[in-house]
Amino acid sequence: MKSILNIASALIICVLAMACSKNKNHEKTNGDKNQLTQIFPRGEKGSKDLFTGNAYNTGLVDADSVFTTAVGNVYFQPGARSNWHSHPSGQILIITDGVGYHQIEGKPVEIIKKGDLIKCPPNVRHWHGASVDVGLQQLYIVPNTEKGIVNWNEAVTDKVYKSVQ
Repeated sequence: MKSILNIASALIICVLAMACSKNKNHEKTNGDKNQLTQIFPRGEKGSKDLFTGNAYNTGLVDADSVFTTAVGNVYFQPGARSNWHSHPSGQILIITDGVGYHQIEGKPVEIIKKGDLIKCPPNVRHWHGASVDVGLQQLYIVPNTEKGIVNWNEAVTDKVYKSVQ
């Protein structure tokens, strides 16, 4: 029950954040159709040890003993992607802008876009990132962080990244 309440709380935060993004006071990166509408500050550039290309992370909700859920935003510039990784309790992605790719190990690469919701099962290797030409902005939700947050693995090869059908 606690897990369901934590996920529900995180989803409410996400819905409110998305609603706020329609506020005309929020900035856009620019008028180019390939540029994304920024909902949150771009954040810190991700480590080259964990990402290929330019990816920026902003933590929004830190996990604690009450809300054992981490929530954040990642902005991937075109061509950027995460390494293979897994989450002990899984991960939920809400795509808030752009176009990108997601793959669960052993399955084909999927195209993801604004409005998509992706559930990454617990302890299953996967990766996600922007398409070649368009960036990607996503909210991530990692529940039950008392079990751990993320286990990072090797980089996604160009061959795998470009295998979109």
